[in-house]
Amino acid sequence: MAFRDGPFEKVKVPLAWTAAVAVVVALAASVILIVSDRRGGEGGDTYAPVRAGFDAGVGPVNGVLAAPVRWAGSLSDGVRGYFFAVSENRKLKRQLAELEPWRDQAIALKNVNARYEAMLGLRTEPPVDMVTARSISDARGPFANARLIDAGAAKGVRIGNPVINEQGLVGRITGTTGNVSRMLLLTDVASRTPVLIDRTDARAMLTGDGSGNPRLEYIRGVGALQAGDRVLSSGDGGGIPRGVPIGVAAKGIDGTWRVKLFSDRGAIDYVRVMLFQDFGQLVNPEALNAAPLAGLTSAPAPSATQAAAIGDAAARRAAAPATPAPAGAPR
Repeated sequence: MAFRDGPFEKVKVPLAWTAAVAVVVALAASVILIVSDRRGGEGGDTYAPVRAGFDAGVGPVNGVLAAPVRWAGSLSDGVRGYFFAVSENRKLKRQLAELEPWRDQAIALKNVNARYEAMLGLRTEPPVDMVTARSISDARGPFANARLIDAGAAKGVRIGNPVINEQGLVGRITGTTGNVSRMLLLTDVASRTPVLIDRTDARAMLTGDGSGNPRLEYIRGVGALQAGDRVLSSGDGGGIPRGVPIGVAAKGIDGTWRVKLFSDRGAIDYVRVMLFQDFGQLVNPEALNAAPLAGLTSAPAPSATQAAAIGDAAARRAAAPATPAPAGAPR
């Protein structure tokens, strides 16, 4: 039978009175607990054994109930750290992608700077003025192996000037305009360069044939050349200064002597043009054409006694009669 079907179905309890009764009961229970929790006269606790037993039973239960809370906290920390690491990883990847072009550019500039330093360290004896230029493209013209450089007559470049890189001789200038010049490489069939063998001082002619290793021709002297000998410019003809490194001699598969060029050890996109025309520009013409003994001091003027003696001697030579020729001498 339901409550509403019983004898109290018409009984209605006021809500306000119910709340008031509940508050009074709660206050009374609180007062009873506070009063009953007082210490005994001898310092003992009346409910100490009961409380100790209750704590002993509730401790393990609290540990079991707290375990899920701890696991939930650890899981929350792990999830938070995972998502934080993912976002941090994505951020670092974006930064790395942004820095990679700068890294490549820094490496390229470092290489260019090293090559500039190597070229600026080149010295010739005697000193020759040089112009730094960049090889901009392959030249289309009458030569098979030629390139254009971005330096011309405006910087003093003239036809015939030798061109070098940080390794050695590359070629020479065959044409020039205001800001661009054509450089003929040593490997072109039209290239002819007088050279010498460093070990024996023997002369030869370096002739390009279109291959990567030009030939050595007209070698003077028997046994003047061996594999591995350094080949330098000889300076013959006055077109290139003496002693510019060119390469190393090697025996070709066709039996001819060839040269492994030093300039092949690196790119020829950066070069230096030697503003050299002939050896006459390396000396002072006025010093060569000075009068003989011009640097010596003049003799002091003769004294009066010396002048009189010189005059008397000249007068006696003039007054002396001519010596007769011996008999039979031809007149």
